[in-house]
This record gives sequence, C-alpha cells and structure tokens, in this order.
Amino acid sequence: MARIAGVDLPKNKRAEIGLTYIYGVGRPTALEILRKTNIDPNKRVGDLTDEEVSQIRTLLQAEYKVEGAMRSDMQMNIKRLMDIGSYRGLRHRKGLPVRGQRTRTNSRTRKGKRKTVAGKKKAIAKK
Repeated sequence: MARIAGVDLPKNKRAEIGLTYIYGVGRPTALEILRKTNIDPNKRVGDLTDEEVSQIRTLLQAEYKVEGAMRSDMQMNIKRLMDIGSYRGLRHRKGLPVRGQRTRTNSRTRKGKRKTVAGKKKAIAKK
C-alpha cells in the first residue's frame, strides 16, 4: 500500500483516483501530478514502483499544499473572515449557510438538529 502525505492510498484503484484520497488533490490535480511524473493514470496504485511513489511524494511536497497545510490554511481564511466581521464571517460564526442558500427550510446540515420553538397559546374567548 502506497503512503503519500500521511494517507494510505487504496491498492486496487487507478492512480488517478487513488491520489484524490489526499486532502487538497482532486481529479485535475491528480492528472497533472501524474503527467509531470510521467506515470500512466490507468496504472493501479498497487502496481506503482517505489521510485514512482517517491517521485509523486517529492512533487507534492515541492509544488502543492496538501493535507495539514491545506486544512490550516482554510481555517486561517475562515478565522480572518470572522475577525474582520464580514458577512461570510458572521455566517460562519452563527453556524448558518455561507453562500446564500435559503434557511427557512433546509440547511439542516449547518444548523444542526431542529430546536422546537413553542407557538402562541390561543386566548380563551369569553362568552
């Protein structure tokens, strides 16, 4: 099993797909990495030689921001938005959708489990 950037890549997947298991590497980036290292994208991760794996590892360290560095960068960007008090920062702080989605219904992922709010009690009509 190939281990790159602290992630175990699945043996039975194609190299193009296997690289996407690394945080910060999508399909286009994976193809670009394989093109730069002259590795066939259709080759299985289990079939990669140690030399090819080390080529990918050195290229990732030299040219790309992945895993921990990428995560910390994202967190710093969100923290910056919150510190300057921008609209997006306030939405992050309140735990609401950031990109303009409706919140009257839906958005349960961001808001969490429903919190029931009691309705108004009906006034008793006097006769």
